[in-house]
Amino acid sequence: MVGVLLVCHYHLGEALLECATHVLGAPPERCAALAVGRDDCIDTVEEKARRLLDVLDGGDGVLVLTDLFGATPANAAQRLAEPGRVRVAAGLNLPMLVRALCYRALPVDEVTVKALEGARNGILDMQ
Repeated sequence: MVGVLLVCHYHLGEALLECATHVLGAPPERCAALAVGRDDCIDTVEEKARRLLDVLDGGDGVLVLTDLFGATPANAAQRLAEPGRVRVAAGLNLPMLVRALCYRALPVDEVTVKALEGARNGILDMQ
């Protein structure tokens, strides 16, 4: 099962994991959120994230999801990318997370594709 790490501003990742737990009915295994504060330096964020990767990777890889491309959480997450083991995607929303969690039995590259599809398909003009 692919692990999932959320690297986000403040407590957004934790809140999204709580929402996903509500939607799915149970807390997801091999998932964690790393809250990045206003004054956190990128090197410290990267170090904390690497420690979490080691815990979350059961051999199938880890998908790292981050909220805002170009910001400190995303820049630190991008440093974690490792072909075939760690994939990183920005633009995290709840549909992206739920989709990733529902397809974690697939290889990490395919989970990434499913997560990105979920993110895009979850944004609609409802008028």
